[in-house]
Amino acid sequence: MDFDSHLSDVVGVTVHVVNLLTPGHRRGQEYPGDATPAGVAAAFAAEGRFSYRMPSDAEVVEMRGYTDRLHSVFAAVDVGDLDTACLTVNALMADTHAMPVLSRHGGEPWHLHFHAAEAGWAIGSGASMATSLAVVLGGPTADRLGICSASACDRVFADTSRNGTRRFCSVACQNRRKAAAFRSRRRLHGGGGE
Repeated sequence: MDFDSHLSDVVGVTVHVVNLLTPGHRRGQEYPGDATPAGVAAAFAAEGRFSYRMPSDAEVVEMRGYTDRLHSVFAAVDVGDLDTACLTVNALMADTHAMPVLSRHGGEPWHLHFHAAEAGWAIGSGASMATSLAVVLGGPTADRLGICSASACDRVFADTSRNGTRRFCSVACQNRRKAAAFRSRRRLHGGGGE
């Protein structure tokens, strides 16, 4: 499932950056968040088409404020509260002055940006992320956003699978869940210990 090429890239970056910066749990472990400029730049580059510059420490701190709110959007969708998710995204778009602008740069064709050209790095990125989630929430694919179903993991995901059944942030968490279920069945049916 591809929302559209540029939009899918921005949604993918949103997932990477929210998971990187938001403290909580990841793959069964406490996760403090990685608020280093290098980590954030790598998260932006993870989708392959983005060549963002290295943000400053202050810009990462500003972005961290947006990612906490973006995480709450995924959490609201995960529990079926589309109203809260949409209201949160609307507030984020207002706070970041999100606006559609057609742009062409770096040899790419014209494509839609979601922030003013003169916007600073964090506010421009926050506007793009919020607007990308707004497009998803405003369509039939809203239920494809969520929080990982594995125990002790609160990382977010955007389900791009064909059948829309993904419920984990990673294959590692999906495998952890399967292994735990297998061990539980073995104990229940007298198959011994671990």
